[in-house]
Amino acid sequence: MKQALQLKLSQHLALTPQLQQSIRLLQLSTLDLNQEIEKLLVENPMLEMEEHGGESGSYAPGGEVLSAPGSTTEAPPKEAEPEPEPAYDNFDESAGAADWLSEGGRTSQRKDDDDDTDFQEIQAASTSLRDYLTAQLALTPLSERDTGLVRFLIEALDDDGYLTQDLEGLLELLPPELGVELDDLQIALKYLQNLDPSGVGARSPSECLALQLMNLPETPVQQLALRVVQEQLESLAARDFLRIKKKFLCDDEELRRAHALILSLNPRPGAQYSPMDTRYVLPDVVVKKVRDQWVVMLNGDAVPRLRINRLYASILQGHRGSSLAGQLQEAKWLIKNVQQRFDTILRVSQAIVERQRQFFDYGDVAMRPLTLREIAETLGLHESTISRVTTQKYMATPRGIFELKYFFGSHVATETGGACSATAIRALIKQLVAAEDSHRPLSDSRIVEILGQQGIVVARRTIAKYREALNIPPVNLRKSI
Repeated sequence: MKQALQLKLSQHLALTPQLQQSIRLLQLSTLDLNQEIEKLLVENPMLEMEEHGGESGSYAPGGEVLSAPGSTTEAPPKEAEPEPEPAYDNFDESAGAADWLSEGGRTSQRKDDDDDTDFQEIQAASTSLRDYLTAQLALTPLSERDTGLVRFLIEALDDDGYLTQDLEGLLELLPPELGVELDDLQIALKYLQNLDPSGVGARSPSECLALQLMNLPETPVQQLALRVVQEQLESLAARDFLRIKKKFLCDDEELRRAHALILSLNPRPGAQYSPMDTRYVLPDVVVKKVRDQWVVMLNGDAVPRLRINRLYASILQGHRGSSLAGQLQEAKWLIKNVQQRFDTILRVSQAIVERQRQFFDYGDVAMRPLTLREIAETLGLHESTISRVTTQKYMATPRGIFELKYFFGSHVATETGGACSATAIRALIKQLVAAEDSHRPLSDSRIVEILGQQGIVVARRTIAKYREALNIPPVNLRKSI
């Protein structure tokens, strides 16, 4: 075969370094973006950060503040309806006593706006459970041997304050030459269970609640509650009130008061001393209502104010062949890509607010179906770009902080031929359950009928799926005495 040279023209897509950086910055969260920029500031002397005063707006490469265009959509104002107060006999909004025991009965009933409670939790979290118990042990008049055994048991506690390993297994961990017997550990456990918080050192939820009840004044209600947690805690979790009444020969009022007393206890006494895992979310955009119009603006605290270092730029002008030329170009690319990133986030946020304005006025029940494709077609962007923009990007609104993904979701059909958002359906289910008669709670089939009367066609299994997503227990676990 004869060898020859041939010219061939073809087209192919090439991602330039600048485009690759733009795509990468777009998919980063704001916190990750700040870490990336801090790294580049160290590596590139041509870049510098200008401190800003937290104004809302987008920032140009020179550092001047540009006004962020807002999405203005009119909607009739309406006061947000207050949330209904939970009934005392709603044993758990999750899924019965099992989840209640894992989440913490008393702590789950605290109000979010209780500043004193929050302060106490922060103070407790600053001291570990082991340090707190050890400090009390130092003030307890015990022998050196008993003090050492109690301290040994303290080290065996889990974060919730439970002794998960049996005493026989712990005894095997001790050196034989110490001569410790099982009775010695049982006595040390009694000393431990007398320390604060009440219920610490328990080996089961039943024992934990019983220890707390034993520290209360002895009354008929306290005695009934103690017998229930010791003998019929599982029946209480299954809300089998009839079986409990037959077992203890009590009436509805007595059981109701004992039930309320049990709910006031804390099944996780050591949880308040566990380290607090605080996660911060920095919203990228802020939505406010100005003169009956919803306005979207960038969060000035989230936008880095980058600029070219003037000193190095002036040096580079006098030395054209300097190695800083490449770093200058990289700095310009970064400033432009960061600006483009926030401009895209702002455009997408404006489009979301324009289509979900009813949500901002009326809440979740007014959420309309929305897809990434709809926003992409409106803005003339690719659907993958919208997906990157809405992932780990947050919007601060009067109703809370939401990820942009929150405003998108599945939908179901209505009798009129339209569609209803899954978020709206979940909100309706939550409202119906909150307003139901606790003596005759609504079944999933009944909820389907009620939604059908409102023109929303949804299957019973879909209602069950949404109810479980809301941590609402089934009908038999929501029934009260």
